[in-house]
Amino acid sequence: MTATQHVALAGLAGAGGGPPHIEYRWLSAQRHDRPLMVFLHEGLGSVSLWRDFPQRLVDALGWRGLVYSRPGYGRSTPRPPGERWAPDFMHRQADEVLPALLEAVGVDTLAEPPWLFGHSDGGSIALLHAAHFPARVAGLVVLAPHILVEDVSVRSIAQAREAYLAGGLRDRLARHHDDPDSAFWGWNDIWLDPAFRSWSIGHELASIRCPVLAVQGRDDEYGTLDQVLGIAREVPGTEVLALPECGHSPHRDQPARLIDAVQRFVAARV
Repeated sequence: MTATQHVALAGLAGAGGGPPHIEYRWLSAQRHDRPLMVFLHEGLGSVSLWRDFPQRLVDALGWRGLVYSRPGYGRSTPRPPGERWAPDFMHRQADEVLPALLEAVGVDTLAEPPWLFGHSDGGSIALLHAAHFPARVAGLVVLAPHILVEDVSVRSIAQAREAYLAGGLRDRLARHHDDPDSAFWGWNDIWLDPAFRSWSIGHELASIRCPVLAVQGRDDEYGTLDQVLGIAREVPGTEVLALPECGHSPHRDQPARLIDAVQRFVAARV
């Protein structure tokens, strides 16, 4: 694992009008001849909140990896003061930020398309990127992705708001984000915005051409199996994995089972 680095994304606007600076880290970069797995974090995630799971997975695969914090998260440029995300915020991450980051760190996605490993909002962004740039993605592993807004999601996100206002959640997030308010309110405000209730991306997924492993915990407090089953309806050949005794974060609740499943899935397709 290399040290965390930063790169400016030219052509995109960050706080103060300049380009956002993105925190990223290479994993086992010496495996330069092996496939690349890019990790896309959840709605409150960051490079550090992945903990050691990305390294464990790439070591199990014998691959290399790339983790990064989206603008507004971790040690990346925070949201501009007063900025509120629009319902298309995940589309912008998929269509603008991720391509700019991969180009900035030297990943040629046409010559060597990477695999994307996305959790929650990161899973949705991975799906959108693969749908909009089908020739630039080799495969997808998505954990607890969202393709529509469910009542259970809104209820749990409203509960997270109360926990944040009470202080405990903010204190925990402050260990991983330079500006925890930027990370939390960017995510929480848009998910609880009435304008976001009609958000859905199922109709966009049919253009995905790569293998997809869609994973959902059976005890997920933020979504139901309808999310991954909806992906399977739109993308033929999708493999669905429903993990027992597992909530919204399979990589934390069932890491060994998840790594085994990814190994089997990849082995049949690489």
